[in-house]
Amino acid sequence: MVVALWSSPTICQSTAAGRNVRRRPRSDQTFSPRAALVEVRPSPRGREGQKYAVQVYEAAGVRADEMQAEAFRRTLEILIALGTFSFKLLVDDRNKQLEQNKRLRASELRNIFTRLGPTFVKLGQGLSTRPDICPPEYLEELSQLQDALPTFPDSQAFSCIERELGEPLDSIYSSISPSPIAAASLGQVYKARLKNSGQLVAVKVQRPGIEEAIGLDFYLIRGLGILINQYVDFVTSDVVALIDEFARRVYQELNYVQEGQNARRFKKLYADREDVLVPDIFWDYTSAKVLTMEWVEGVKLNEQDAIDRQGLNLLDLVNTGIQCSLRQLLEYGYFHADPHPGNLLATPEGKLAFLDFGMMSETPEEARYAIIGHVVHLVNRDYEAMARDYYALDFLSPDVDISPIVPALRNFFDDALNSTVSELNFKTIVDGLGAVLYQYPFTVPAYYALILRSLTVLEGLALYADPNFKVLAASYPYFAKRLLTDPNPYLRDALVELLFKDGRFRWNRLENLLVQGRKDRDFTNKDALQPVLKLLLGPDGEELRILVGKEAVRVTEAILVGTAIDTYNSVPAPLRALALNGRADNPFGMSHSEQESMLELRDLVMRIWSLLRSSENFDPSILQPILQALQEPTTRTLGGQVAVGVTQRLAARFLQQVLQ
Repeated sequence: MVVALWSSPTICQSTAAGRNVRRRPRSDQTFSPRAALVEVRPSPRGREGQKYAVQVYEAAGVRADEMQAEAFRRTLEILIALGTFSFKLLVDDRNKQLEQNKRLRASELRNIFTRLGPTFVKLGQGLSTRPDICPPEYLEELSQLQDALPTFPDSQAFSCIERELGEPLDSIYSSISPSPIAAASLGQVYKARLKNSGQLVAVKVQRPGIEEAIGLDFYLIRGLGILINQYVDFVTSDVVALIDEFARRVYQELNYVQEGQNARRFKKLYADREDVLVPDIFWDYTSAKVLTMEWVEGVKLNEQDAIDRQGLNLLDLVNTGIQCSLRQLLEYGYFHADPHPGNLLATPEGKLAFLDFGMMSETPEEARYAIIGHVVHLVNRDYEAMARDYYALDFLSPDVDISPIVPALRNFFDDALNSTVSELNFKTIVDGLGAVLYQYPFTVPAYYALILRSLTVLEGLALYADPNFKVLAASYPYFAKRLLTDPNPYLRDALVELLFKDGRFRWNRLENLLVQGRKDRDFTNKDALQPVLKLLLGPDGEELRILVGKEAVRVTEAILVGTAIDTYNSVPAPLRALALNGRADNPFGMSHSEQESMLELRDLVMRIWSLLRSSENFDPSILQPILQALQEPTTRTLGGQVAVGVTQRLAARFLQQVLQ
């Protein structure tokens, strides 16, 4: 299958009403039709769905010898730059200074990518999310890679606007900034006011000749990737497949109509929150190379002084970004894949504005639940289950043995988890996991690499305001809400796994989940009951019912005995001695530690009930599902078992007292 991305005299647009409008240029305009072909075919070691080979096939009107000359010149430029860098690595290796000079070489590679232009800037940014390819020092350096490229002439930008929109500039805008207010590797942005409506807009114009330049670069880079796959043994990932996937994303980013559609979909899914802003797209002024969107007043999220001057709280904005990102990643699975500070603005009203929707990604449904389960396994320190998660997350092929990976995970997390998971720095996890991924045959899917980048960027921004900020702590309310309310079978099983250990219910875990879940504005107690009851009463809930029955006996006994102890302690001492014939020191035949344990359990259960009652959205009707469940035959049987169990335990205690 071959897909052609064309730049031609006829520009197809989507209007706000959903219609397609074709704008034809004026008769005095000339065009040089171009085509970049994206061929879908298997790569040497790639997986299905990632087999994208990017080739520059032809440029109409350009002689073949000119194309070959340009390809030769560019190849020479790339080989000199990367060859010099590779030679330095070889010298370091020969002199046993590879580790010592790793930071220096990473910085040099960042500068090389900047000099080589837009394709390599994008490639470097992509590599900064690949812990399976790059060591941590390179990840950190490449994550600082900026679009440090010169702007192109304004005359070319204005000519492109007229050519794409089919009208003179002065008939479209009443004013437009004489120079760009922002520039990036693929285009630059102007501030303008529409003539017909007076609306302030941002106009993004694509860099001239960018399609051909990127197409040629990726064609050459792919050839290098084939050589790496064949001859570089320590790189375990399929480099060609990664290049193909990344090239596909960059070509999507070149299509501004697609970016507008991305923005519209993103707004529909996530702009329902009062603290999130997504600008509107003006479809009548948008084409494949010109994007017009609503102008957003605000400051970049990394400009803390400016945010403080507006009376805003950076941590509140970052937390908004984290909650929105979690919804993107784990609910609908459609997320902003380029959340660097320049694409996140704080508006004067305190909203978080998302910009630039050229690079989006999707989280597979199975992976969304596996990520939440992975967090549960991390909390439980179940490293074998964590390693198995990598199959579901598509990190490992099914034929890879996880047994050597489990000790590596245990060694890292046992050292890192000196306290609770929520107090763990996210960057620490990324760096530590990156070291593990780099040593073993992992292939990090593109979506997951972008997730790590997204959350790492947000935590990095928050650390400017609060060095003790932890993104996992900020994320935990969302995870708690999903575990308590989501009816998905995988998450119900994860909840049971979290709450039960060795046949005993961990009430402190439930209390913590409720405390954290209440911090999420979408959490309701009523929703939290339904999945648990369905799991308990379902045909597959027999094992859980046995555990719940045993725990119900313990809790009921703790409440009854605890009440008896409180009642006994309220009686004056002389009456106690008289009533118990002088055995007032141990009236229940229980050791002091056993009494303390029972009272602690009773108090913990009562605290959980108080949490439910004190919730803002508490409604006595939340008990209705329990009353309905009590009518179920399964529940009546369970209730009878609990009653018998409690009676037997109390009778045993009474008999023990009599015999003593």
